[in-house]
Amino acid sequence: MTDVPLAATGDERARLPIKVSVIGARGRMGSTVVAAVEGSGDCQLHAAIDLGDDPARLAGSDVVVDFTTPDAVMASLAHCVAAGIHCVVGTTGFDDERLEEVRRWCSASPGTGVLIAANFGIGALLMMHLARQAAPYFESAEIIELHHPDKVDAPSGTARRTAEVIAAARAGAGLGPSPDATEHELPGARGATIAGVRVHAVRARGLVAHQEVILGGPGETLTIRHDSMDRTSFMPGVLLAIRSIHRHPGVTVGLEHFLGLAG
Repeated sequence: MTDVPLAATGDERARLPIKVSVIGARGRMGSTVVAAVEGSGDCQLHAAIDLGDDPARLAGSDVVVDFTTPDAVMASLAHCVAAGIHCVVGTTGFDDERLEEVRRWCSASPGTGVLIAANFGIGALLMMHLARQAAPYFESAEIIELHHPDKVDAPSGTARRTAEVIAAARAGAGLGPSPDATEHELPGARGATIAGVRVHAVRARGLVAHQEVILGGPGETLTIRHDSMDRTSFMPGVLLAIRSIHRHPGVTVGLEHFLGLAG
């Protein structure tokens, strides 16, 4: 299913260990990435920096992992791509304009790969894949995402992406909007609408990262749910990205492309 071989080839063994630097290393996700890199058998922590630290410390990296903020990530990407360093990005805030700018940078640095992923959880990616597969068979589709109250964006990037793939699958099947007879509502009571799909965001202490996709038809519903109870759940996906990015020059949006789950 993945494009990561069970055993490294001769050329890849010659590249090991992979020198990995982490930007945002003192944050919740960044510190977890640092621990995962240090605990892997084929990666070496080259630099662990945070916002305000000297980016010159990234020199010599094979791969940079960025978990920072939407305000800071573009400057970090510009620096790394210009230096020919592959990038794995978990920071949110990428619209079409930003993606096009990163593509221009990569076109000037052939062979450099940038992965931008809304979610690194293998289970979350499978949840989105299953939602895409099931969406054409149901009249209704809505999403509920639940996160800790320290999360700064709502809805989550994963929920946005899930809504987009559900909408595309429904459109491909010739389905119209989900039925909804609501005529009177308090603002926000029915959630946000993304590509025609309703998305509801919950923020509560004790939650980490959770999402439900609810699909409904006459006499039945199908609920697809993914729960992440700890940030370590994202690390297999981060390590997969680190090990695979050199095979994917240019900009890739979504880790599902490295797992054979796209489309």
